[in-house]
Amino acid sequence: MNSWEELIKKLVEAMGFRDYKLEVDEEHKHGSVHLYDGETIVKENLPGMVESFNHLFQLIAQRNNKEPIYLDINNYRKEREKLITELARAAARKVVATKQEITLPAMNSYERRIVHTELAAHPEVKTESQGQGKERSVIIKPIA
Repeated sequence: MNSWEELIKKLVEAMGFRDYKLEVDEEHKHGSVHLYDGETIVKENLPGMVESFNHLFQLIAQRNNKEPIYLDINNYRKEREKLITELARAAARKVVATKQEITLPAMNSYERRIVHTELAAHPEVKTESQGQGKERSVIIKPIA
C-alpha cells in the first residue's frame, strides 16, 4: 500500500474534485481535506462522505495490517465534535437541575465516546450507552 496521502489524493481526484487542500499527519493517523469545488454535492453529502471515507480506510488498514487514518472533510468532524460536546454539557446541566436522566439521540461509537469522555469527570452525573447498532445512544443520569 502507498502512503495514506497518496491514497487520499487518488480517491479525491477519482471523485472528480480538482480544487482541494490535503493535510495528512501519518504519525497521529489524522487527515484533513478541504474541497473547494463541487460545493452543492459536498454540502448535500458531507456526513456520508466522511463516514464512507473512514469506513473505506478502516477496511484498507485491516487488509494491510496497518492502523487506519481518520479523515475530516471540510471540518465536518471538528464541527460535529464541538456540537456533541456542547450537547453533552447542556444535557448534564439539565440532569443536575431536574435530577432526571436524559437519553441523547442515537450516535455512532465515535460520537458516544465524545460524550462519555466529556462527562467522565463531572461530579454530579454518570453516562451509560444503551441500545443496539445504529440505535445505540447515551443516557446521562444523576448521581444520587
